[in-house]
Amino acid sequence: MQNFLQSVPYQLRRGKGGGMADAIVVRGVTKTFGPKVAVRDFDLTVAAGALTGFIGPNGAGKTTTIRMIMSILFPDQGEVSVLGHRSALDAKDRIGYLPEERGVYKKMKVLSFLRYIARLKGMASHGLDARIKKWLERMDLGDVARKKCEELSKGMQQKLQFIACVLHEPDLLILDEPFSGLDPVNMRLLRDLILEQNQRGATIIFSTHVMIQAEQLCARVVMIHEGTKV
Repeated sequence: MQNFLQSVPYQLRRGKGGGMADAIVVRGVTKTFGPKVAVRDFDLTVAAGALTGFIGPNGAGKTTTIRMIMSILFPDQGEVSVLGHRSALDAKDRIGYLPEERGVYKKMKVLSFLRYIARLKGMASHGLDARIKKWLERMDLGDVARKKCEELSKGMQQKLQFIACVLHEPDLLILDEPFSGLDPVNMRLLRDLILEQNQRGATIIFSTHVMIQAEQLCARVVMIHEGTKV
């Protein structure tokens, strides 16, 4: 395990075939909450540039695993590597994360919210508003830029949060149940945008409990049941 996470810049690390190193490596991870084992001896490797579906019923351990990948939770045993780092926090500016729990700063106006997220991700102010406008229009939110986030419907807030995930063009996108609560039209829009992000080179992992969503998008599907990979 000594060479599992070398302090070599991610872009210089190479896989066996001479290509980019794996974006996510999870080895032997276990997480318990009291007597409950949420994730047990879990392994996962996601190649750079891959679009991977993470499927299982509610309570299977998908969100717990994603939170360990994101360094929100830490495993009781095992190791996690994200973009060549032991902690996702060390690569936070290169990651876009849509959590299962939706949430925006409700009192902020939409434009101000996205500007704030952009600053957190280290984006330059030059050209930022034009990029935000482009994304708002793409998501059919062009007329709400001056509205407070709390004035938006739940579906609109969800689309806004997706914009916050991709605005900085991250190398890695982690989406936890991204289609939950969306109508068919917006599900199709989001599906197309996920494919678009993957085509520009982003590594993407998204969780779902609906098999057809994973089959429509992914070349690879990882199944989890009762905290164990099937």
